[in-house]
Amino acid sequence: MRLAVCLCLVPDTASVVGFLDGQIDLSRVNEVMNPYDEYALEEAVRCKERFADSVVTVFTVAPASAKEMLRKALAMGADYAVHVIDTPVSDPFQTAKVLSQVISDFYKKTLPDIIFCGKQSTDFQSAQVPSMLAELLDITAVTGITRLHVSAETVQVEREIEGGFESFELHTPALFSAEKGLNIPRKTSIKAVMEARKKTIELLSFSLDEPRRVAMTQFQPFERKKQCRFLADEKELVRFLHKEHALF
Repeated sequence: MRLAVCLCLVPDTASVVGFLDGQIDLSRVNEVMNPYDEYALEEAVRCKERFADSVVTVFTVAPASAKEMLRKALAMGADYAVHVIDTPVSDPFQTAKVLSQVISDFYKKTLPDIIFCGKQSTDFQSAQVPSMLAELLDITAVTGITRLHVSAETVQVEREIEGGFESFELHTPALFSAEKGLNIPRKTSIKAVMEARKKTIELLSFSLDEPRRVAMTQFQPFERKKQCRFLADEKELVRFLHKEHALF
């Protein structure tokens, strides 16, 4: 079974994001693997462990600083890593376009059996890349899955919806985006980390002719203003709400 996993680099939520002279200051930001992508990678590695001769390849479109993220992916159980560098992307469609071309070129005429993605990135949280990628590759997709079972003939997946669950049965090739709860990503051992450093990361550069569909024109800091006012009794509270907020 051939398994592909798409990864992205995001700011660590514990990092401090500043705002300086009208621009975002990322000088104190530490970048890590997108947490939702960790669920995707873990599920791919679990499939590899269940089916003999399976191979997991991870793909990312990211700056050179993503090297350590890919090393972590290899330590978690991926077999190969493909790093697309020097290809700046600025919106989800450009990202999906590059990934679709690189995956198609890497696997030649036959697409991988399953492509895993995280449900969304934790920075912009648009959740658009998985669906766009599936459309560009012309394969079936189910997003936000919380359960997966792979058999010799079909794949069964499940996802949560408001008030219940949806179940799907489909054939490969297919793309799935992982939701929190699909699994618990494994911790990497010292031995796995050392072995990962011996593996080769394939570097690619891609010429993107596709214009961006979304342009970010401005950042503005959010100012939180809290007001505290003490009232004598419930009657004064009612008068205050009526006068200040027109609730009645």
